[in-house]
Amino acid sequence: QVQLQESGPGLVKPSQTLSLTCTVSGGSITTNYYYWSWVRQPPGKGLEWIGYIAYSGSAYYSPSLKSRTSISRDTSKNQFTLQMSSVAPEDTAMYYCARLPRAPAWGQGTQVTVSR
Repeated sequence: QVQLQESGPGLVKPSQTLSLTCTVSGGSITTNYYYWSWVRQPPGKGLEWIGYIAYSGSAYYSPSLKSRTSISRDTSKNQFTLQMSSVAPEDTAMYYCARLPRAPAWGQGTQVTVSR
């Protein structure tokens, strides 16, 4: 059974770059036809999909976040990473990594607060 675990700083200053890592166990991120996503949920709001990196290594982003978002991977560690630049308080949210849509699986989430 695949498990996902997010890690990264819980507090980021405005204008800095947010960096989160998802460590996957119980399955390889290079297995065909699986897509590995980042999703966030701001306080009091719904889920927002940020982007994914595919089994092939190609990445695709939400158009609204594309200009300041990058998702990469380290296959030797079975990890994928989210970087979001120029963060603002509106980026405060619970951030989740997930395998979607095939055989959905979610990490427990990590809270990121953007504040001075």
